[in-house]
Amino acid sequence: MGICTTLRGTCLIMEHPFMPDISDKTVDELQASMNDLTKKLTFAHRMGQSFMINQIQMVLEGYKTEYAKRMDELYKKQNIQNNIQITK
Repeated sequence: MGICTTLRGTCLIMEHPFMPDISDKTVDELQASMNDLTKKLTFAHRMGQSFMINQIQMVLEGYKTEYAKRMDELYKKQNIQNNIQITK
C-alpha cells in the first residue's frame, strides 16, 4: 500500500505509514472499519484533538482506497457499465 494517494504525481492525502495490511479483509469488514473510524473521527473533532484527527484521517484514507479498489474490481467482474443510457 502506498503512503500517499496521488493525482498526477501530487500527494493529496497521506495514508498512515504503520497501517497493517488490510487486503485480506472482506468488503463488509472494510465498511464496518470505516464506520468505526468515522465515529472516532467525529469524537476527535468534538474534543478538538488535532493530532488524533490527522492520524485517524490517514488510516481512514487507507481503508477508503482499499474499498474503492475492491469496488472497481467488483464492477469489472460484473461488467457494470459506468454510462447511463436513456432512450426514448
